[in-house]
Amino acid sequence: MTPVPDPGLAPRLREALTSTEYTVDAVDELLGATARAALDRHETTPALRRTADRSPLATLVRMFLLQAPVRRADADRALPGLVDALATGGMLLASADEVRAILDCRPYADESQGWWVVSDLTPGLDGQPIRVDPDHVLGVTPASTSLAQLTIRQEVSRALDLGTGCGVQSLHLSTHARNVVATDVNARALAITAFNAALNQIRVELRDGSLWDPVADETFDLVTTNPPFVISPATDPRLVYRDSGLPGDKVVEAIVRGAPEHLADNGWCHVVANWTIRDDLSWDERLADWLTADCDALVVQRDVLDPPSYVELWLKDAGRHGGPGYLEAYDAWLGWFDEHRIAGVGFGWINLRKCGAAPRTARELLDHPFAVEQPVAPAVEAWAAAQHVEIDEDSRLSLRVDVVQETHGDPGAEHPETIVLRQRRGLCRARQVDTVEAALAGASDGELTVGQILDALALLLDRDRGGLAASYLPAVRSLVRDGFLAPARRGG
Repeated sequence: MTPVPDPGLAPRLREALTSTEYTVDAVDELLGATARAALDRHETTPALRRTADRSPLATLVRMFLLQAPVRRADADRALPGLVDALATGGMLLASADEVRAILDCRPYADESQGWWVVSDLTPGLDGQPIRVDPDHVLGVTPASTSLAQLTIRQEVSRALDLGTGCGVQSLHLSTHARNVVATDVNARALAITAFNAALNQIRVELRDGSLWDPVADETFDLVTTNPPFVISPATDPRLVYRDSGLPGDKVVEAIVRGAPEHLADNGWCHVVANWTIRDDLSWDERLADWLTADCDALVVQRDVLDPPSYVELWLKDAGRHGGPGYLEAYDAWLGWFDEHRIAGVGFGWINLRKCGAAPRTARELLDHPFAVEQPVAPAVEAWAAAQHVEIDEDSRLSLRVDVVQETHGDPGAEHPETIVLRQRRGLCRARQVDTVEAALAGASDGELTVGQILDALALLLDRDRGGLAASYLPAVRSLVRDGFLAPARRGG
């Protein structure tokens, strides 16, 4: 079993990393775009060529990010007085001539804050056979960054990082939550999170346990979770970071069903997860059954994989591709999918907001595999606000500044075949509208009321005013809920 670093070493390591300017920007500048992209594909050769000068920064990159051995003298310059202590404390393997990392330590940042993240080494660099221990602790992953970009950054009192892993979400939460609780079933994950908290000088309360058990009878203003969501028969050896031990998507269902009782009024829960798509039920009908009446819910399906693609992805992740039992495991997994009528697997975001005293709740389940603006959290927050806006003929609305109108049709035609309103920010939705909806949107300047615009359109189009209102007030409300129109700001 890979050791866990001693938190007592964190202050000295922090000082060394700071002195070396081991930051995201410095590493990116050192590697350059091409080598950085190759490393993202798990290929180290271009980066090794860029880090041959034996500078302290290059040494840290080679040792931690590229998993290459470095000369003992170079390691001592990069980590003065620390090499032997880190070897004893579980981060390095050192001899008189050479030093290797046995844990990963890398810079990480968002738009305003920088940290360092310690985790287990990235498996599979340069096509090497993958060996992943059951208690392997992942570092920063696409799923964890997706969750970070999804999470609303309001100032809150209490936040929960459910299934913390190496503590990436806790780092983010520490910037805007007075109290952060992090849970996990993996003791190594909690130990590494404790080290990362010490390394980055943040306070996190750590608790051992599964799902909602460690926080029974407690509520939070914010919950973030990237659970072990891999959908499998739960019969193979378990990798804790990805396998919950529950069959199918039961772990995600348990989180979604349990979240409302652990959210304070107006509290948010953000989940990045997989779910099954059955051949006898649409994905949105199935997930709608998990949702409760006391929460707003925005569920966004971002991608869908067919069963063979999904099984191949996760068997390769476990290092089983081409190895003993691979074909048998592949066939058994597909057989389990067939038995449970699973036609595909969806990936996406589940956002829940406890409504408290609100007279009604809103829900939208959106299949949206298109590009969005990141971070997407402000768009999620704006969605929730828009669902509770009351719109009538006295409302003054404004077309959102990023919305553009596109028309399509034959050149020279008197009327376009289609009109599309398109958002260029946030969720970047597109909506096909008719000429009346387009005119309503275009005339919404914050000065005219909806009723005044309808008056003008009825006169212009020679339409019955009452019928026009009955037909298009619902469309106006929908344009507000979907973020194309917004209530005008008072005072101009």
